[in-house]
Amino acid sequence: MNTTLAHVIPPTTSRVEVNTPDRINEKIARNTRERLACYRNAGTDELTQRIRELDREWDIERVLEANAATVSLTGAVLALTVHRKFAWVPVFVGTFLLQHAIQGWCPPVPFLRRAGVRTAREINDERLALMRLRGDFGEPPGGSPEI
Repeated sequence: MNTTLAHVIPPTTSRVEVNTPDRINEKIARNTRERLACYRNAGTDELTQRIRELDREWDIERVLEANAATVSLTGAVLALTVHRKFAWVPVFVGTFLLQHAIQGWCPPVPFLRRAGVRTAREINDERLALMRLRGDFGEPPGGSPEI
């Protein structure tokens, strides 16, 4: 992929982070490191419980999809029951979703990132660090939780 196109269409694995200001990415990473520090001396049960919580955490893609579906359905219902101009709501939402699929950015992303909504990779990094602490990879429990 040429460099101009790579800037417009970043890799899937990093597209949200690339389109998020560094200070917000760092805040999310700092919060993750602080959580991991709290689990440094935790027992296996506590680590397992946190890993289960991470398995249920919604990543930014899921939050965007649920939000887009809700707003689109609401717009469609309003277009059918109130005024047909509401039909534009699903059009805008669909455009935002397409933009997010291509670029990793759409208008709700900055708000969600500031609220601390993480990418699947960020959630998985914390999960793997906790698994290392738990000793899942042949290391003694309590190993380095660094991400």
